[in-house]
Amino acid sequence: MDSIKTRKLFRKDTEVFQPFLFLFHLLPLSFLLFALPLSIQAQVGEGRNDLTIGVNGGYVMNRISFNPTIKQAWKGGQTYGVTLRYTCEKYFAAICALQAELNYANLGWQEIIETSDDTYKRDMHYIQVPLFARMAWGRERKGAQFFILVGPQIGFCLGETGHRGGEWSAQTLSLRPNHVTSQYDLAIQRKFEYGIAGGAGVEIITRHAGHFLLEGRYFYGLSDIFNNSKKDPFGRSANGAIYIKASYLFDLIRTKGVKR
Repeated sequence: MDSIKTRKLFRKDTEVFQPFLFLFHLLPLSFLLFALPLSIQAQVGEGRNDLTIGVNGGYVMNRISFNPTIKQAWKGGQTYGVTLRYTCEKYFAAICALQAELNYANLGWQEIIETSDDTYKRDMHYIQVPLFARMAWGRERKGAQFFILVGPQIGFCLGETGHRGGEWSAQTLSLRPNHVTSQYDLAIQRKFEYGIAGGAGVEIITRHAGHFLLEGRYFYGLSDIFNNSKKDPFGRSANGAIYIKASYLFDLIRTKGVKR
């Protein structure tokens, strides 16, 4: 009995400290993101010291990866925030930078219910912080760039709202595929989330009017919104989001002597 209790307590402690364990594992990656451009600069790269800041906004489409599965449409919502970018290196043709953001995103899910006229959608309001390694090719001072970015992203759910429509009777609920209905009465149990994000886009650079960007991005959640032990109804419940974003940035610091 004591060993069973010990295992249960260990499992609960692991769940509590899971976000902190992720941050611990994130530290080496973050160090590499910062150290790699500096090490390249010490060898063959052309140093840069450009700092830009600005705003971003766009549209996000999200689904929850449920197990057991729930049929869903892409749920749309708004996203917006602030962007900070530090360009530290030009390595051959690649312009290397680090980019951090503080964003709001309306995630959640929207079910496709084919067995009745019931409808269900849930809005989940997140604050998200991605940290990207960014590489771009093209003009530096006036013209166009193509860029890619990838890195870790963490988030925290500030709140949620469920939207029901239709009859919503015991009869219509009993018709759900595989009788999966636990999600309707469950509030988010794990508000902290983490995962990997990446994307690509185009940047238009002007001499005096700033930087204009358009990009697409995908976020793959590695954490679940509901508990996922054997006694819980879902073994997986992670966010997966597609972002379409536009940004405007302006220069705070520019490297002198760069003409391209």
